[in-house]
Amino acid sequence: MSLRIAVQMDPISTVDINGDTSFAFIEAAQARGHKVWTYQPKHLSWEMGRITARARPVTVQRVKEKPGIEGDPEVLDLAGDVDVILMRQDPPFDMSYITACHVLEFLKGTTLVLNDPQWVRSNPEKILPLEFPDLIPPTLISRDVEAIKAFRKQYKDIILKPLYGNGGAGVFRVKPDDGNFSSIVEMFAGINREPIVAQAFLPDVSAGDRRVILIEGEPVGVINRVPQPGETRSNMHVGGRAEAADLSAVDRHICEVIGPVLKERGLVFAGIDVIGDRLTEINVTSPTGVQELKRFSGVDAAVLFWDAVEARLAG
Repeated sequence: MSLRIAVQMDPISTVDINGDTSFAFIEAAQARGHKVWTYQPKHLSWEMGRITARARPVTVQRVKEKPGIEGDPEVLDLAGDVDVILMRQDPPFDMSYITACHVLEFLKGTTLVLNDPQWVRSNPEKILPLEFPDLIPPTLISRDVEAIKAFRKQYKDIILKPLYGNGGAGVFRVKPDDGNFSSIVEMFAGINREPIVAQAFLPDVSAGDRRVILIEGEPVGVINRVPQPGETRSNMHVGGRAEAADLSAVDRHICEVIGPVLKERGLVFAGIDVIGDRLTEINVTSPTGVQELKRFSGVDAAVLFWDAVEARLAG
């Protein structure tokens, strides 16, 4: 099966050839003989029912200074010129992101878009876990200062973070004696009109934050991300160290509960975060971890992903 693939992503010139999952997906697609174009969300257009993208054909290579060799721009009719669209641009999950989802939703029944933009739009990373309250740590989503104070009084040691943030940005641990609590809440209130997330601090984070990768709702592997000494956050964007890990009984149980929901919603590629025995996030926008998983376990999730895509198209 030879596919025509358009990847909606950040500029190919900016990717980390040793860590970027979109790069790994394109590399695996090339190995199968598929043709790939890339474009940025700003190059996506809707005009009188026709959805197009000004895209460049690309060949990726493991050359740090030039990860992609790009051809001249072409205007692709996304309803006819391609077989698959990957929505892989990095958050923030803002109105630009949501608008791109709305536009790509018009392709439903015509072109396979992954992850399904309707459900990407409706399932932000920190909202989707709320459907599974038995799996998550004590959590509050609110902008009400009194509600946040009451939550802190109950759980003492808490985490405050933006509802639509990513990569560990804006994540604060507030201990019982921390005098910065009010300032942090005021800072969030001054940035935007969104609620914030308050969660009970999980001491198990010192042992790592496990990233489990799921394809079609099934776990294919896990890596552990360990925070730097003195750091609460384990995200690799902020210096977390990845290491090998095995799927635990907790990981498998969580996947058994959430996996069927992900598959039903067309969230073919997802990455969940697990601290101790608690699910903290379900990443469906542009999950990462594929290259680290292959490095530590030998599991090539990019190959498994294209197996799943081809199976969807054949079925």
